[in-house]
Amino acid sequence: MPLLQVALPVPLDRCFDYRHEGETPAIGCRVRVPFGQRELIGIVAGIAADRDGEFKSIIEVLDKAPLFDPVLWQTFERAARYYHAPLGDLIATAMPAGLRRAQAIDVQREVLVNLIDRTAPGPARGERAKAIWARLLAGPASGAELAAIHAPWRAVVRRWIEKRWVSLSEMSPYMPPPILAPPPPLSEAQLEAVRALRSAHGFTVHLLDGVTGSGKTEVYLQRLADIVAAGRQGLLLVPEIGLTPQLLARVRERLPARVAALHSSLGDGERAAAYAAAARGEVDVVVGTRSAVWTPLPNLGLIVVDEEHDASFKQQDGIRYHARDVALLRAQGANAPVLLGSATPSFESLHNVDSGKFMRLELPQRVGTAKPPTWTTVDLRLKTLRDGFAPETLLHIRRHLDMGGQVLVFKNRRGYSPAMLCHDCGWHGRCEACEHALTWHRGEGVLRCHSCGFQQRAPRSCPECHGLALMPQGSGTERLEAALAEHFPATPMVRLDRDTTAHKNAFENAITTVLKGEPMLIVGTQMLAKGHHLPDVSLVVVAGVDEHLMSPDFRAAEHLAQLLVQVAGRAGRAARPGEVLLQTHVPQHPTLTTLIERGYGAYAQAALAERKQAELPPCVFAAVLRSEHRDAKIAEQFLSSLVEPRHDGVSIAGPLPAPQPKRQDRFRFQLILMAAQRGALHAALKARTIRMRASKIKVRYSIDVDPLDFS
Repeated sequence: MPLLQVALPVPLDRCFDYRHEGETPAIGCRVRVPFGQRELIGIVAGIAADRDGEFKSIIEVLDKAPLFDPVLWQTFERAARYYHAPLGDLIATAMPAGLRRAQAIDVQREVLVNLIDRTAPGPARGERAKAIWARLLAGPASGAELAAIHAPWRAVVRRWIEKRWVSLSEMSPYMPPPILAPPPPLSEAQLEAVRALRSAHGFTVHLLDGVTGSGKTEVYLQRLADIVAAGRQGLLLVPEIGLTPQLLARVRERLPARVAALHSSLGDGERAAAYAAAARGEVDVVVGTRSAVWTPLPNLGLIVVDEEHDASFKQQDGIRYHARDVALLRAQGANAPVLLGSATPSFESLHNVDSGKFMRLELPQRVGTAKPPTWTTVDLRLKTLRDGFAPETLLHIRRHLDMGGQVLVFKNRRGYSPAMLCHDCGWHGRCEACEHALTWHRGEGVLRCHSCGFQQRAPRSCPECHGLALMPQGSGTERLEAALAEHFPATPMVRLDRDTTAHKNAFENAITTVLKGEPMLIVGTQMLAKGHHLPDVSLVVVAGVDEHLMSPDFRAAEHLAQLLVQVAGRAGRAARPGEVLLQTHVPQHPTLTTLIERGYGAYAQAALAERKQAELPPCVFAAVLRSEHRDAKIAEQFLSSLVEPRHDGVSIAGPLPAPQPKRQDRFRFQLILMAAQRGALHAALKARTIRMRASKIKVRYSIDVDPLDFS
């Protein structure tokens, strides 16, 4: 009887052998097994010859067919080696939560309502009933479509079923609508890009470098349509859940394809069902966020990564994979092309273009008659600010609102203020577990730590001197919203940040309000800077950029440049001319002057030259080893034991306290490894990974390959 090798979600870099009586399950099937005093869900990773010894038996085989195709399985193995992660842990990270439990996978079906008697008179009264009838006259409609018209649609339709006017049937929830929207005419640059992509065969990587509003999404749709027509499957990755509804609607209305969404806002059952449907080949295109890169697609023909520069594609806890880089591994195994798109390409992608690994396609102009916005800096030096705004900024806002435009005010900090201070004695709200200032959320009446989530009621008087001189320090989106409400009391306003969009569909509902086109104020964080098409925004105000310019992180200027260009790209995307105001105390800063006068491309080229000279990523390869412990000496000692022996070609810095040296009552240290050759770096990491796992010094540790920052 052969032994089954099972990968389990445990931090051990090995598989475990189990016996199994009966038909041998295929590699990639889920099994339930005993492990110590627990039962775990694992994945069959291999079959070994029988040998003497006592082996536990598999309790239950959960799948008749494997969830993972051979290419995806190969990607798991390669990614586990690259990120120095246990295979079982990585697979558990890749699977939706619903599949990490011992339960059957539901096959979801959508109700389809079909008008079978077109001579029927239809409803004589009731506006909503008439609207449902009008929709059915246009063709079969799903239950979800009718629910959007009238939530209790079944009560209306039930009478029509009794009269045999309509019928109900079941269909896949991923089926395309009966009527598809025609594609718009392409610009010459878009046509040239599509032709170049169609002429490429096998594994290739193209970087679609297009200014905001240049029609990158239309190029994606053209290529996805080609793939679907050829009987292949496509994967479209986006950085934020907020982008998914808009993009998903465009994909569904345009492609004659079965389209599924995969992101964390879906319920466990929905995600598991979509994941399994894709594995069975019942989905043609998957649109999803970071974790969707692991979706089984046995006939993969194309991967598109939209906004490929975005930091959201990097997992920041657990196994720190980057979805863009995993997409490249996966496409290479499937011999499929990859299309990366951005108006502000990552330095990694630009470096790969320069080295000949990627091919670059450009969309240098906005589609139609839209023009790029004009940029202006507002010098805050020696000015008296009113609630964080310079007087000329408020005048600009008034002028654009009076002309019927929408104004987007951007501040990449939520809450009312990042700190609360007593003006009498100097007390300030502080998270003792993180040694970090508590952010004041005035609407909720709490002080909250944005690192660990600790919160307490905001005091009405100073806890130390009992004075009443408690003052907010700095501004967040909540404070800007309150200030703008005082300056423009008659103007509607929407605030978009993590606090206001926590509930399901909150972001989508807010964007729907904005898209009505009425003059309004939109206040938000970086979630507004990511690909949203807001055609009536004519002015973007960046309320403060100085905190980003003063950061010690060598990537801070790069991230700021990308953020500014992206948020500026929300202005002037249609008929209204766009304008961007940057409030700053350092208008002469090289990053700002280069961006405004020469654009992102010139800035990136100059910054990459500096990185090369300084021997910093992406011109060299890097990894960060981090340790955490309640005793700072133990956390530091753990990393100190990993410094020696040295490896040729690998530089090691540290151990050093992390930029945020304490979090959740744990002291944090880090060891930074850099090398000119990837192989040398990974050899050094492999040796240290083995020692970390065997160490008798018990700390929390992590391995971050290709870190986005050194924090």
